Amino acid sequence: MKTNPQLLIGAGSLVGGLALGVGALQIRSDAGYAGVGPNFLPWVVAVGLVICGALMVREALSGGFRNMEEPTGAASGHWAGFLWVSAALLLNAALITTIGFIASCTLCFVMAVRGYKSAEGRLDLSVRAFVVDAGIGFAIAAPVYWMFTKLLAINLPGLTSTGWI
Repeated sequence: MKTNPQLLIGAGSLVGGLALGVGALQIRSDAGYAGVGPNFLPWVVAVGLVICGALMVREALSGGFRNMEEPTGAASGHWAGFLWVSAALLLNAALITTIGFIASCTLCFVMAVRGYKSAEGRLDLSVRAFVVDAGIGFAIAAPVYWMFTKLLAINLPGLTSTGWI
């Protein structure tokens, strides 16, 4: 029996949405700000996944994606880039409470950029590239941190007790 990857992806999305919905049932639904509880967003994502999964299954069972263009790019994945990005995410999760949100997200950005550039064949390990990417990562992470902690009053792990870093 030949496997249909389109059907598998649709079924996986459908099952993932259903699992997320079951998980959302476990979250208390006490209304928070503006009547929206903490289980609202998981329900939105679960419903979206179920709808997308059902549509993908229907499409796969009715003949598949007939008007797809031939895929471009390499025949297999780029493992070095995958390892860079995976390490970036794992280090971010491991260090966020130790070195703070801004520093861990900046490090994550720098490493993820190495992975994506590696996949394009443009890996640059020079000090200048690291400094430029760290500056860009900081320019993204810092305003996000300040918006969450200062404007939305959501606690994110910081490096100092001032709430600014």
